Amino acid sequence: MGSRLLADIAAAVGIPQVLEEAVGGYRQRSSAHLPGRVLADVAVLLADGGQAIADLAVLRDQPALFGPVASDATCWRVLAQVEEAGLAELKRARAQARERAWLLRAEAGRPIPGVFCGGRAVPGLVIDLDAVLVTCHSEKEQAAATFKHGFGYHPLLAFLDNTGEALAGMLRPGNAGSNTATDHIQVIDEALAQIPEPDRYGAPILVRADGAGSTKAWLTHLRSLRDSRGLDLCFSVGFTVTQQSTTRSPTCPSRRGRSLSTPPVSPAALTTRGYRSRRWRS
Repeated sequence: MGSRLLADIAAAVGIPQVLEEAVGGYRQRSSAHLPGRVLADVAVLLADGGQAIADLAVLRDQPALFGPVASDATCWRVLAQVEEAGLAELKRARAQARERAWLLRAEAGRPIPGVFCGGRAVPGLVIDLDAVLVTCHSEKEQAAATFKHGFGYHPLLAFLDNTGEALAGMLRPGNAGSNTATDHIQVIDEALAQIPEPDRYGAPILVRADGAGSTKAWLTHLRSLRDSRGLDLCFSVGFTVTQQSTTRSPTCPSRRGRSLSTPPVSPAALTTRGYRSRRWRS
């Protein structure tokens, strides 16, 4: 029944329709299954914990609940026909459906949940960027050795901490860098594009990352989003305190903050200017 509720929510926000508008042109043969509906079923499958196209059988074997569901072969064809331009259209379709979902939530009188750090409320929206290692147990396309001596993928993901929504992601080989600024820039731009415009410009946004986000190019880009696009955006990134940084910290101008060698005096201080992470607005 849980999967049926997911399918009902997808239908309520118009996911099959917007996906069909995005990829309907890739339909090359007469089929009983529209590409948009196929992708919507895949989305329900993934949200329900499915890991492979073959898991569509869970939906297909319950026609009374889910109606006709495409075969594995049909699903393969739909996915294989989506090219780079089609991916861009799918991202726009997701943003349209998300805007509809947020409007329905507002009409129901349910505000966006807040985020708390160290017992203190963080105003506005909070976007978290982080990479994750996905292990592969056999040779697969773009799978490669990882920095932790494993083998697989190293995707970079962006989530909205307020609601747990997956905003954007970049599939990367296992040997992709943790602190590649160009990847961080692309993912944060795609994540911001997923937030409905009234909320994107009407609420403060905090972008968080670990030490991999401590690159000058990415932080400069985040500041430009505030300066040139009018976003009320700030960021918080991690920084590993080494002996070298502790030694050099006294040479930093005082306006950059207190010495890194001085530990926090209270747990509350960790939320704004902690020993291992900092938050800048300018």
